[in-house]
Amino acid sequence: MTASTAPREWQRACPVDELEVGRGVTVLAHGQAIAVFRVDDGTVHALGNHDPFAHSASGGLAKGIVGRRDGHWFVGSPAHRHGFDLRTGRCLDDPHVAVPVYRVKVARGTVLIGSRRRR
Repeated sequence: MTASTAPREWQRACPVDELEVGRGVTVLAHGQAIAVFRVDDGTVHALGNHDPFAHSASGGLAKGIVGRRDGHWFVGSPAHRHGFDLRTGRCLDDPHVAVPVYRVKVARGTVLIGSRRRR
């Protein structure tokens, strides 16, 4: 892969001010639908926007409800209410299930999505 065809490390997602605290949005980055969440401590998280328990299109994890459990932020899937840790992508109800987690940073008021984190 040459430098001109290599994927960009960080891709713009959206202005951070457009993220409603506790609500998710879906963005396209790195060729993937990614759910982006801003929580009330100011941090921003990004997960793959796919509910592994849903058998049909459910709107993805971005449509889920954000909360805290055992001191950790999670999103509850809209279809079956399984919780997914926003830091690790691990399902809180079934530790054998996880969704991808992406690196996130905010620069000059813009949310940037980086590469998928390794487990």
